[in-house]
Amino acid sequence: MHAAFGFVEITVVVTLVAGLAQRYGASPPLVLVAAGVLCGYLPFVPEVRLNPEVVLVGVLPPLLYAAAIRSSLVDFRANRSSILLLSVGYTLFTTVVVALVAFWVIPPPFSVAAAFALGAVVAPPDAVAASAIARRVGMPRRVVSILEGESLVNDATALVALNTARTAIISTIAVWEVGLDFAWASVGGVLAGVAVAWVFSFVRRRVNDPVIDTVLSLLAPFVAYLVGERVHASGVLAVVVTGLLLSHRSHLLQSGASRLAEASNWRTIQFLLENAVFLMIGLQAPFVVDQARQELSDPTLVMVCASVLLVVLLSRFVWVYGAYLVRLLLHRQIDDGWTWRTSTLVAWAGMRGVVTLAAVLALPEQTPHRGTLLLVAFVVVVGTLSLQGLTLPALARALKLPGPDPAEDALAQAALLSELTKAGIERLDRERTSDDPDDVVESLRGKSEQRVASAWERLGRPHDEYEPPSATYLRLRLAMLDSERAALIKARDEGRYDDEVLRAGTTVLDVEESLLDRRELSNERLAERLAPERTAQGCEHLLAAPTLVKPGTPDGCEECLRDGTTWVHLRLCLTCGHVGCCDSSPEKHAGRHFDETDHPVMRSFEPHEHWRWCFVDELLG
Repeated sequence: MHAAFGFVEITVVVTLVAGLAQRYGASPPLVLVAAGVLCGYLPFVPEVRLNPEVVLVGVLPPLLYAAAIRSSLVDFRANRSSILLLSVGYTLFTTVVVALVAFWVIPPPFSVAAAFALGAVVAPPDAVAASAIARRVGMPRRVVSILEGESLVNDATALVALNTARTAIISTIAVWEVGLDFAWASVGGVLAGVAVAWVFSFVRRRVNDPVIDTVLSLLAPFVAYLVGERVHASGVLAVVVTGLLLSHRSHLLQSGASRLAEASNWRTIQFLLENAVFLMIGLQAPFVVDQARQELSDPTLVMVCASVLLVVLLSRFVWVYGAYLVRLLLHRQIDDGWTWRTSTLVAWAGMRGVVTLAAVLALPEQTPHRGTLLLVAFVVVVGTLSLQGLTLPALARALKLPGPDPAEDALAQAALLSELTKAGIERLDRERTSDDPDDVVESLRGKSEQRVASAWERLGRPHDEYEPPSATYLRLRLAMLDSERAALIKARDEGRYDDEVLRAGTTVLDVEESLLDRRELSNERLAERLAPERTAQGCEHLLAAPTLVKPGTPDGCEECLRDGTTWVHLRLCLTCGHVGCCDSSPEKHAGRHFDETDHPVMRSFEPHEHWRWCFVDELLG
């Protein structure tokens, strides 16, 4: 009963504190750690001790899996050199540097093995902290991908190093054994992850029920971790590999309903687990401080904690800038967009979290100055979350590194949907037979075209100037659904239909409402945020086309003005200056102009929009 009350209390506090932090623009990890420290010193709050096995086996695998299935294997491969430099090279470098400093500043009795254990404990930046803070800050996507990739793999590096140090604390171990253990932990972890991913892929192909698929998804991280540990390899690495492979092949293994259910479930699990862990970190403060004060004096503890925290912060700058300078010397110039600004942001984004605290709690009881090591790890976690987490937004702004732009995303999404629509319509034309009703075929074609038209409409004028058709449809359909739901509730209260029938009707309404894109009602001027220059992506037509020509009819669509019809958005032909209406308009004169003239490139003729479109290659430029 006490455990149940504790679970409810933690869930309520986590939800309340994290929700308020998000509402007021604060960092949930920082606020939760502070709330935990405050609660830990309240007299009516019982002492909380975090079980390291619970964290390493029960919390870490699902958190890493949740991060892995949200990561891109393609991005991981594209940034693999940077990720490996940080996740393996930097982790080992920090382990050694911290070990040397700790052995120097912590008074005897202290051992080299204990010093290396501390180094392994504080070396890895945390996946949870990186994702939670980096995405909130709005860092460039490549930086976020590198940080998330680093934090997925570096846990394996650090935990392997920690296991070696733990073995050395209680027994002797040869140097060659260290290298052999590390090699097998890496290779074995990857092989275990591949094997588990293959088994789950085989099963998932034969499962159509979203509920059963969700159960398999919840099992995957624990199975991968246990298999990896069973073969004495890295269970953490096995979890990451399993998550990346299953996510990469999800379109072949799962139905759309299963993918939506999995994404929703894992977002919920990740929210509860990661925020609960940060709260638990803060709750450890009284216990950790008491343990350390029994071993060393307060001035010595302050000196030791400050020294290790400073080394942790500086070592990342040394490693990241060292790697940057080496790449400059080897390549003469950095041609992949990696600059000193990027290096600075990556160097300062090294927040520690759950792995650090769980790892230090897993140290053997006979570890020299174990209480001091607990306090040092706690200070490193809280210090990096506070110093780096609070200053990252200001640093990102000062470095003027552009974060993800919703306008650019909307433009790219519209281009992607154009490709998808073309592929779908081509398949429709191949599959249709003479027996298929024309109205059904045209309905399918119209729905597909309407989807891409809605995406392009988001880039036009704001709704206070003109409401595009998709926004009108959304506004009216939401009002209709509201009345339909009220009618369903009335029928339920009057008892006129069986409960199963009512639930089926509710599902129909819920599914349709979930498919409506409420962004269409946004009044944001996305067009004003579009960058004036975009790459032509190798398209010869875009490369040859000018950026602007004199419009033939600057007041509007040439044919619409002549015929008295209306338009939604305007497009300018960059060959002859013809102004036509977009595909969301009733007459679609811009597309018709291309069909008649083969003029390849048009440009948006809406205010503040600078993007161009090649009809031939279907590319933005």
